[in-house]
Amino acid sequence: MYPRLLEIPLPFELFGSEVLTIYSFGAMMAIAFLVAAWVARKELDRLYSIGRLKAVRVPVPANKGAKTASRKRGAKAKMMEVSPGYLIGTVVVLAVVGGIGGAKLFYIFDHMEDFARDPMGLIFSRGGLAFYGGLLVAAGSISWYVKSKGVPLAIFAEVILPTVLLAYGIGRIGCHLAGDGDWGIAANAVARPGFIPTFLWGETYPNNILGMELPATGVYPTPLYEFLIATLLFGVLRLLRDHPFRAGWLAWVTVLFVAGERYLIEQIRVNNEYGILGLMATQAEVISVILAVAAVAGLVITSNRRIQTDPTESS
Repeated sequence: MYPRLLEIPLPFELFGSEVLTIYSFGAMMAIAFLVAAWVARKELDRLYSIGRLKAVRVPVPANKGAKTASRKRGAKAKMMEVSPGYLIGTVVVLAVVGGIGGAKLFYIFDHMEDFARDPMGLIFSRGGLAFYGGLLVAAGSISWYVKSKGVPLAIFAEVILPTVLLAYGIGRIGCHLAGDGDWGIAANAVARPGFIPTFLWGETYPNNILGMELPATGVYPTPLYEFLIATLLFGVLRLLRDHPFRAGWLAWVTVLFVAGERYLIEQIRVNNEYGILGLMATQAEVISVILAVAAVAGLVITSNRRIQTDPTESS
């Protein structure tokens, strides 16, 4: 594998090193956020152009000197009306901070013994991110921001959640390249169908960032599976974006897809299990079941056909 994509010699010392290292995981995360932001902004602009979303009011950009003068005079900033797509820049910042912070926090909860042995090492490790933790924390902060701008959350969720699924899939390529432990159980080489390439069935992850030696038969490369599934599901959601149902319906379909995808992948993925109500389950399996139940309830509520004055589309 390739946990380090590029190492650039520096003429000075930076963070204790004279080499700037570009890591595959970080690079793919950056690509994932950029692609998701571009797709989301395009879709928000499209909905604005067809009248499903209203304009939002934002401060008129001004140079630094003008801003300072306005503060001294106590004048209010001038406002302008723009497409909700204009908000995506701030949404991406919230997604990055909340997503990575929440993912790391949930990972720590899932590995308390490792955290007790080496708390700082676990916090600042390059691996160890729990998708659901990042999703929940980022969703909360983004929802608050969007609501404060008067954008209907139901419609915004229909735009953002499918792009989150796409970004998740792209990010998993980073996990695969880095070999950060998000792989599956030992692969059964004998059971491999002849039409499936070896690299899609069993991967040994040489030079993985954790320095682990895996079985000679390899493990199931679940990051690749998740990339393929997430991309396919995003394509399906894209075809459904002009559905006739109430606002929020597509968001709940996305939640159901995410829950189902993650629950299924957990069956062949390495993870800690806990005893819950007499059953053994991983953290992701439990959250998947909860999300699936919520998604079904949401679909029941939003499956009525949309009407012109649908109250769920008002701000």
